Amino acid sequence: MIRILVVDDEEGIRSFIAEVLEMEGYQVATAADGQEALMLLEEQVYTLLLTDLRMPEMDGMTLVRRAKSLQPELVVIVLTAHGSVDTAVEAMKLGAFDFLQKPLESPKKLRNLVEKALVHRKEVDSQVRHTQQDSTEDDTPLTYGASAMEPVLDALQKVARTKATVLLTGESGTGKEVTARKIHEWSPRSEQPFVAVNCAALSEHLLESELFGHEKGAFTGASERREGRIESAEGGTFFLDEIGEMKLDLQAKLLRVLQEKTYERVGGNQTLSCDVRWIAATNRNLPALVNEGLFREDLYHRLAVFPVELPPLRERREDIVPIANTLLRRIAEELGRDEVILSSEAEKAIATWDWPGNVRALSNALERAAILADGEPIGLEHIQPPHQAGVSFPSESSGSSDEPQSLADLEREAIITALASVDGNRRKAAEILGIGLRTLYDKLKKYDIS
Repeated sequence: MIRILVVDDEEGIRSFIAEVLEMEGYQVATAADGQEALMLLEEQVYTLLLTDLRMPEMDGMTLVRRAKSLQPELVVIVLTAHGSVDTAVEAMKLGAFDFLQKPLESPKKLRNLVEKALVHRKEVDSQVRHTQQDSTEDDTPLTYGASAMEPVLDALQKVARTKATVLLTGESGTGKEVTARKIHEWSPRSEQPFVAVNCAALSEHLLESELFGHEKGAFTGASERREGRIESAEGGTFFLDEIGEMKLDLQAKLLRVLQEKTYERVGGNQTLSCDVRWIAATNRNLPALVNEGLFREDLYHRLAVFPVELPPLRERREDIVPIANTLLRRIAEELGRDEVILSSEAEKAIATWDWPGNVRALSNALERAAILADGEPIGLEHIQPPHQAGVSFPSESSGSSDEPQSLADLEREAIITALASVDGNRRKAAEILGIGLRTLYDKLKKYDIS
């Protein structure tokens, strides 16, 4: 749906433009000044903005600048009086598409320019979609139309334009890092750095140094001062993946950064300030961890300012086949093939499977199937339901028939089986088991698994 926002402090001009455009079938909203326009832009995504340049309180130049920061894809046409063409040109340097002089010559000229601007918007959208299809997983669309994703996408687009801290939750493989990158791309900070750190991938000591940096001589091997990831994210977005795996001591230091926006490098005494937008993600139940004393309640509340739960694939089945096709384009490139496609039978089948492990599990299954298909369309004989993908976990009745195993024994066997199924790749094993990498490392140590 094409939505157009018309902003002018003269009611007659607003009404005239709105009437002309509504007769063409467009959905039109109007605002009498820049502040009212910004409120509307924060609540709704618009295709096109027509705004006067000379308005009280907030001029059109300021509105154009702030509107483009809120909605970068927004196409802007400015309205200017005779003798103010230079100002209109300046607005175009800020991203305006074109300008119209007042008084408007005719409805036809208005319609023609709007149509031209909308054609430009379609071309931009097409380029974005093409880029999404041909790039890495982090640039894939968040949804292909699944109804379960509509409220999620709406919430993400709204919060992206703010500075609010976002907590992304959901099962492993639901695309939390992809989502975090989209929030950054849609935000006013999109031109600034996006920095991601996986809290489960590093020991507590290394994670602290990674986040805050360190001074020369702070610890053995610290031969020079090193800038932390927070410092390198200045002005941009910082993504803390698997936040539930962070140890309590480090949680306290992170809390200070969120509260006071200051920190020190490891081994240093110089207080540094930071201006970053925080996004955290976890597949764990943080309130339960709080109750168990494994996660700080004050940090949880700081992170969960705007919680968003990402639904699993089984709740967004309309997206499964389009996501699979996007993944297959990437797999084909990695395998050096022109294309890898699904047969119609395979498409129907994968759309009915639940996919524990979600997009990661789907990707692994498709890669295996593409290899087995060897250039032919992937059929049912090549792709297996996720529970048959080569990993079978021991049941409570496994082992001795007359002596049940303990839960610890079952857990140890499950870990060994998962590791064996992925040739010892611990990250993939953690994904199969549905736990964080840091948790897996702790359990490997607990059960003395090398």
